[in-house]
Amino acid sequence: MNIGFLFYAVLILFLIVLLGFFNEKVTKLTYEIALMIFSVVIGAIVTLIVSAARGTGVSEFLSQIRLFDLESFLMEGVLCFMLFAGSCHMKLSDFRRLARPVGVLAIVCTLLGAIFYGGLFYLVSMLFGLSFSLPMCLMFGSIVAPTDPIAATSILNKFGLPKDTGFLIEGESLLNDGVGVALFVCFSGMVGADAGEGFFAVMLREIIGAAVIGVAVTFVFFLIFRSTKDNKRQIFVSLLTVALSYWLCEKFSCSGAIASVVCGVMFSTLRDREEVKHNELDLKEFDLFWEILDNLCNSILYVIMGFSFVRILQMQYVILLSAAAVICNLVGRFSSLYTSTFLMGPLPDGYGRGKFCSLLTWGGLRGGLSIALAMSTASMIPEDVYHIVLGCTYAIAFFTTVVQGLTMKKVYERLSA
Repeated sequence: MNIGFLFYAVLILFLIVLLGFFNEKVTKLTYEIALMIFSVVIGAIVTLIVSAARGTGVSEFLSQIRLFDLESFLMEGVLCFMLFAGSCHMKLSDFRRLARPVGVLAIVCTLLGAIFYGGLFYLVSMLFGLSFSLPMCLMFGSIVAPTDPIAATSILNKFGLPKDTGFLIEGESLLNDGVGVALFVCFSGMVGADAGEGFFAVMLREIIGAAVIGVAVTFVFFLIFRSTKDNKRQIFVSLLTVALSYWLCEKFSCSGAIASVVCGVMFSTLRDREEVKHNELDLKEFDLFWEILDNLCNSILYVIMGFSFVRILQMQYVILLSAAAVICNLVGRFSSLYTSTFLMGPLPDGYGRGKFCSLLTWGGLRGGLSIALAMSTASMIPEDVYHIVLGCTYAIAFFTTVVQGLTMKKVYERLSA
């Protein structure tokens, strides 16, 4: 038995239960935001106490340990199930109706966001005298440009946004990670002086390949889902479908995240067509299972992100660079959105261009996906640069999740007034 794993499982579940109960009775914040805030506070206190007791600096102590392997947990563990849970209630008809704006946001806006952010941070790096090249900054831009689907589906949809606007935010966040990964592959290749495939070739493989795999696997296994009357077997089939799709994408270098979303949307659409063949209890059990699994995985993710946030202390010029990273993110996000709106056609829900871009800028949350990509750069760039990339990514994720997440409702109400 792996005692270390069991210890961490008990610790994380204990914190989820304790912090969730405290928030329910006392602070009454949005659940995921509360978990992240309290975990940051606890993690910082524990780190300071332990480093003081050992007589070492915080950065030295952090360099000796790795609190949690967030990259492996997310990319090799639960990401596919979280994305499936977030998309299995979305309708293919909505994607068709809003295909143009969602496509522009997911592809054009993400590309421009990476370029704008990379250019802005390159100026910041020159101002601070940091050893960042332009390709490094563009790679960094590709890390923070995609909005996070987990944050979007678990936080933003609780604020009562208009249907089309909420769908655009959710649809963009579910689909733009494939573009972000393609950009990351291209720019990281430039950093390593390896040209490799071009951007469009990578993007086609990541997105089109993932869509083909997701559709094919879903069609095959949905035949079993449709035919069986066993409620538990229906759930097992859905788990197998999304896990197999993700695994095949990993083997063929496609976007497993995109395939997971495709599986979710296909399940939602095909299930609605076969609804007459399933009684209401079957659908309720299926939905309840995925709701509980989604809630548990999200809770674990936000606790781990909170504890891992103390790694920002390894970054030089912590406060100044964190503030610069957040400002560059907001400016880059708004600029890319404003430019992209000229290709989107009529904006949804009667918004003007300025209000629409402001709303989606403030609703562009970042989370575990960006941090996992930042962690994966450890072997590509010098250690001091890596600490800055990781630290700034954490700063952006914390600010967008906590500050923007907590104030999103007020921003929406002010823009809608």
